[in-house]
Amino acid sequence: MSTWEFAGEVWEWRGPAPYHFVSVPEELCDDVRDAADVVSYGWGMVPVTLRIGATTWTTSLWPKDGGYVVPLKDRVRRAEEIELGDVVSMEMHIELSL
Repeated sequence: MSTWEFAGEVWEWRGPAPYHFVSVPEELCDDVRDAADVVSYGWGMVPVTLRIGATTWTTSLWPKDGGYVVPLKDRVRRAEEIELGDVVSMEMHIELSL
């Protein structure tokens, strides 16, 4: 398992339904790409386990503009009282063993 800690600002994409994201810092994207070679599934999605505060959940990083973004589920944002524009610190794990 590989683990990283980083912080980023919460931003919103307003498609058919609004989604909230945090961008993975550019300096970590090469490590994520290396992991993606092993674990990625359809459309370059990378399965991860994330923790913000006391909340841990599983999701997948989405590839975007040459990098990756973390989708923030509504239940996570509510539990951790996260609002649009907040800077959040998170821990990210990618399980590399098959």
